Amino acid sequence: MALAVLGLGSNIERERHLSRALDALATLAAPATLQPSRVFESPPVGFEDERRFFNLVVALETELAPTVLNARCKAIEHANGRPSGPSRFVARTLDIDLLLWGDSVGKQGGVVLPRSDIERYAFVLHPLAELLPNHRHPALGVSFAELWAAFDDSTQPHWAVDFIWNGTAISRADPD
Repeated sequence: MALAVLGLGSNIERERHLSRALDALATLAAPATLQPSRVFESPPVGFEDERRFFNLVVALETELAPTVLNARCKAIEHANGRPSGPSRFVARTLDIDLLLWGDSVGKQGGVVLPRSDIERYAFVLHPLAELLPNHRHPALGVSFAELWAAFDDSTQPHWAVDFIWNGTAISRADPD
């Protein structure tokens, strides 16, 4: 069993697609291990679009290998209307990225672990630092709380939003 950490995002029918993704991911997790962060809203990064994103990070225990988990995440994206294509910088119904799988470093099949841009985006690093503050980045050896404390979030505005999944509010006290 390994701890897998996924980044989720949507800027088209955000609540619907993120809820459906969480439902699907719960079936891939060991019982009662799916842990979502708070949901953050932010403008798109890397492209122009008026629709803002909802993003969160999810940790789960799984027996699936990273390549299998990644393939299942891509199938969930596709089932939610995400078109296949090379461009990352477009509006999307759903995006699910495998960020971490245990302490793996390097390429596992076609998956590079840890994901190379974890510390580049506030909408990934902030919820990751909130959910797993003492967990260390496998390649950098620094905790996610330390990475977030050093991050200049003034360049990437984002804010926590109310989000209900399966009748339960996903929220935590803001640690900042």
